[in-house]
Amino acid sequence: MTPGGASGARPILGAVSTPAAAVWKPAYLIHGDDHGRITERRSGLRARAEAESDSGGIELYEGDDAQPEVVAGALCAMTFATGRRFLVVDGVERWKDDAVKRHLVPVLAAIGPDTTVAFFGREDGRAKVPASLGKAVAAAGGVVRAETAVKGREMIPWVRGEAGRHGIELDGVAAATLVGEVGERQQRLVRELEKLALYHGRGARLGEDDVRVLAASSSETQIWGFVDAVAGGDGRRAVREYLALREQGESLPRLVPMIAKRIREVLGIAQQLAAGASPAQVKAGFKGSPWAADKRIKEARGADPDRLRVALETLADLELDTRGGSTLDQETSALLAIGRITGRAA
Repeated sequence: MTPGGASGARPILGAVSTPAAAVWKPAYLIHGDDHGRITERRSGLRARAEAESDSGGIELYEGDDAQPEVVAGALCAMTFATGRRFLVVDGVERWKDDAVKRHLVPVLAAIGPDTTVAFFGREDGRAKVPASLGKAVAAAGGVVRAETAVKGREMIPWVRGEAGRHGIELDGVAAATLVGEVGERQQRLVRELEKLALYHGRGARLGEDDVRVLAASSSETQIWGFVDAVAGGDGRRAVREYLALREQGESLPRLVPMIAKRIREVLGIAQQLAAGASPAQVKAGFKGSPWAADKRIKEARGADPDRLRVALETLADLELDTRGGSTLDQETSALLAIGRITGRAA
């Protein structure tokens, strides 16, 4: 918990039942490397501020206008506005500590009772909000909130914790499946957890299948099932999944690149492992979620590199066939290709 802040996903503004009844702090500092979450916080603050004072009561400071001396001057300036005055300041991750101390610290210490200033800092690499700004906001009785993106091994426990806050329970495999389906963007994951909670109800205990069905559309679920079957050499399942996809209107030109991409990934990992790379080294260079990396490594360990090379050659021929390079129709070409890739006679 940060100074003046609150844990969990509670509103940062101390609002009660309605925006009009909000209890405002004199200052807010929202910063961190979770830029999407910070944008959400900014939008929420502005919406509540507009509900209380309309858009004329909000002053925005962005770009060149967002400088410590400019904001300090604005806070000291007299206005003829009635009601609470709101200042929203973006880009404070670019500020220098000495400029904050010189211009803003004394002004924040004497901020008026009808004024609220909100600072937003989207940190990245060396771009960090000056420590003096956080101390000044906290000393003024304000709220400091760090929004930090969850990364790597922390992602699965975070998903399970968020699921609990939404009243549902996900086991480790289900949480990993959700990350694999929708990616690692926290805002997207929260939206999917909300969907799962609404669909299954509070108290539900969900497994991999529950997550996979709802987190992806039925079409996408079938597509990845088909890709899994082809890449894994399961010919019977691959044919069944392919025919179901074609019945619902899925195009062959869309499917071929997806299969090729998966097989190239598995072949590349198989070659790395054969050359002596450790799973940790493979994961470090993998472009995707840790869950997907673990799955690709597992597939690579059980794969025959020669079969994968033949599969890529077959898919290249199939792609030409879909462009009119064969006297056979697309369905026949596709089934023959699936049979050759999986080792099953079509």
